[in-house]
Amino acid sequence: MLQIFCDGGARGNPGPAAYGFVVKAGGKIIKESGSYIGVTTNNTAEYTAIVEALKWLSADHSGSNLVFYLDSQLAASQLNGIFKVKNAKIRELIMAVRVLESNFKGIIYKHIRREQNKEADRLVNEALDGQRSQN
Repeated sequence: MLQIFCDGGARGNPGPAAYGFVVKAGGKIIKESGSYIGVTTNNTAEYTAIVEALKWLSADHSGSNLVFYLDSQLAASQLNGIFKVKNAKIRELIMAVRVLESNFKGIIYKHIRREQNKEADRLVNEALDGQRSQN
């Protein structure tokens, strides 16, 4: 079972945004990634982290069981079918998630507190800080 910690953030909403994800196997980090994604909303950044993690996982870990840890209660609840999705952009991202999900045996989405997601949050902030320094 692989553990994936995802986060997205925007400085302003919308504002400069980035995502980050950390993949762990047996408690050890096997992949971490983060990137600036332009000006968008926090929710779009959160879902982009999930999509990008699933894309990476599809290459080498297809057929695995996954547990995603998200500090976005909205994203966790929408992906678990508890909350409806009203935003068109988020609907597109969820459709991308659903397509990618078919590459795996099972996926669980869990909401966690922000302080439990420090590694992914660090990647978001590093991507945002790096973008600021390039301007």
